[in-house]
Amino acid sequence: MGGDHGPGVVVAGALQAADEYGVEIALVSESDAVESELSRHKFNPAAVRVLPAATSIDMHESPTRALKQKDSSMRVAFDRLKAGEGDAVVSAGNSGAMMAIGMFVLGRLPGVDRPAILTVTPSVSGGTVLLDGGANTDCKPRQLEQFAHMGAIYAEKILGIPGPRVGVLSNGEEDEKGNELTRETVRELRSAGLHFVGHVEGRDITNGRVNVVVCDGFTGNVALKTMEGLGQFVSTVLKGAFRSSLLSRVGYLLSRRAIARAYDRLDYAHYGGAPLVGLNGVAIVAHGGSSAKAIKNAVRVAAEAVSQDINGYIVNALNRES
Repeated sequence: MGGDHGPGVVVAGALQAADEYGVEIALVSESDAVESELSRHKFNPAAVRVLPAATSIDMHESPTRALKQKDSSMRVAFDRLKAGEGDAVVSAGNSGAMMAIGMFVLGRLPGVDRPAILTVTPSVSGGTVLLDGGANTDCKPRQLEQFAHMGAIYAEKILGIPGPRVGVLSNGEEDEKGNELTRETVRELRSAGLHFVGHVEGRDITNGRVNVVVCDGFTGNVALKTMEGLGQFVSTVLKGAFRSSLLSRVGYLLSRRAIARAYDRLDYAHYGGAPLVGLNGVAIVAHGGSSAKAIKNAVRVAAEAVSQDINGYIVNALNRES
C-alpha cells in the first residue's frame, strides 16, 4: 500500500520480479486491494501469495505512532521475516516507520550502533554508494566508521567494485576542513583497513573519484534531495529547449535514442531501493514515487543482498575492527 501510486505499481513490479528473477513474492496488505490488482495480471500462482493485514501506515505517520500499529502491513511483513517465513522486506512506504519497525522487530546486527539508509546514486563510474541517507541526523565518529565499512562491503559485493574507494563528505578536501565530526572520522578511518581517500566534496558523489561517500543522515539527505531536484530541473530545461523551435525538435528526433540512454543512467528506478544496512535482516526502502520498474529492481536488490550474505560480511568486518 506504500508509495505515491498505491498497490498498482507495487503489485505489477513484484510480479515482474517474480517472473524475471525467479523469486517468490508475498504481498502483505488488505486482501481486497491486492486481489483486485492481481486480477489485472497473468502470473504463476505458485510464486505469489497474499498475506492479510488489517491496516497500512500513512506516509506522514510518525515512527512512534507506526510502532503502535501491530496489525499494519509493514509490521506484519517484518514479523513474518523475523519468524523465518521470508528472506527480505521491500516497501515503498514510510521510510521512518520502516526503520523504526525494523529496529523494533529485527534489532541491529552485532557491532552496529545505528543502522543507516544506503543509497546508490548515479555517477560517471556507474554508481556511488552514499550513507547515511537520512536515518541518523546526529552521528558520532564511531558510527560513521561503521557506515564506511558497511558501504564498502555493499559496493564490493553488490556493485562488483573491488577495493572500493571511500571518502567522508565535507566542505573541502584538505584535512583541516570539515567539522569536528568529519575530522575525527577521517583520523579513525585512516587506520580502518579500507581504501580511504579522506575528505571529499559534494561533486565527488557523481564524478567517480570515490565509490562510497560517508556522512551523517542530515547532510546525506540534503545532498540526495538536492541531486533529485537538480535532475528534475535539468529535465525541465532540456524539454523546454527541445520544444523551442522546429530545428530543436528535429535535433531531438535525431538524438532521442542517445538522450534516452542518458536518462536511463540517471533514473533512480534502475538502482532499485535503499537498503537499511545494519538491521539484523534484509530490508529495502523503495522511492515513494516508485514505478513498477523501480519496485522490480528493489526486489532484485533485496534478492542480491540475501544471496551475497551482505549481513554476514558486515558482522565479520565490524568484529575485526572491534
